[in-house]
Amino acid sequence: MTATTTRPASSDSVADATAAPSRPPHRRRRSADPVPWWLIAIGVVVAGYFVLPTVIVIPMSFGGSSSFQFPPKEFSLALYERFFTDPKWIGSLGNSLLVAVLAALIATVFGTAAAVGLNALTGRLARAMRTLLMISMVTPAIVLAVAVYISFLQWRITGTLGGYVLAHATIGLPFVLVAVTSALGGFDRRLLRASASLGATPLHTFLRVTMPLIGRGVVTGALFAFVTSLDEVVIALFLRSPTFQTLPVQMYTAVTVEVDPTIAAASSLVVVSVTILLLIPQLVRRKTPRS
Repeated sequence: MTATTTRPASSDSVADATAAPSRPPHRRRRSADPVPWWLIAIGVVVAGYFVLPTVIVIPMSFGGSSSFQFPPKEFSLALYERFFTDPKWIGSLGNSLLVAVLAALIATVFGTAAAVGLNALTGRLARAMRTLLMISMVTPAIVLAVAVYISFLQWRITGTLGGYVLAHATIGLPFVLVAVTSALGGFDRRLLRASASLGATPLHTFLRVTMPLIGRGVVTGALFAFVTSLDEVVIALFLRSPTFQTLPVQMYTAVTVEVDPTIAAASSLVVVSVTILLLIPQLVRRKTPRS
């Protein structure tokens, strides 16, 4: 058996071992999935295309000319004053708001009930019923308007408040169904059984357990139903009457029948109002408290 001898490490080797490892040259950090420049350019072009009408219409609404003029030569609130003082404009705005509120309420109630009921079903029946309720979202507006007009003529509700509300609630219901169904995606049904085991009635369980958990989806669906009704023009053109017409119909008339620049003020008000309504869910979003 031979003994092994250890040699003392030289000062150079000790210095090399204790020396700090050399740092690699500084490199620019890149994300795992970098977005190509051409995709960013396409996004900017598309965003500009959608924003361009607003950029043109809003400055036109502050002009004082009796015809369409861009850019306006002078700053004036005459168009807004004409909008809020002309009975046909302010009357059509009131009709649109009334119809939109009632249609959104009906669409929210029935859309939420349908989403909750379909969430409890599985199989082909649930898929068929969900598809049937979504037909109005994918059907061309002119086809839907003709069907509504023919049906309402037989029911004698063409040009009435009830006819407008019923038609607009029909086209708003799919938006509520989609929003509430999405909210129910993370819903734990064991909470319903726990509530029932504690003696709660189905209605009490729905109001105290289900609604607080899907409330954000219900509010989002109601807002989309309201905005859809407020902007709808094709069905409203078929249902209009001399005594009752909505703001989109009045705006359409102001462009096709008469040259009325007041439409610039009306369009600006609608754009701003709709934007604020769609931003409400984002502004009132509450962060979930961490346990």
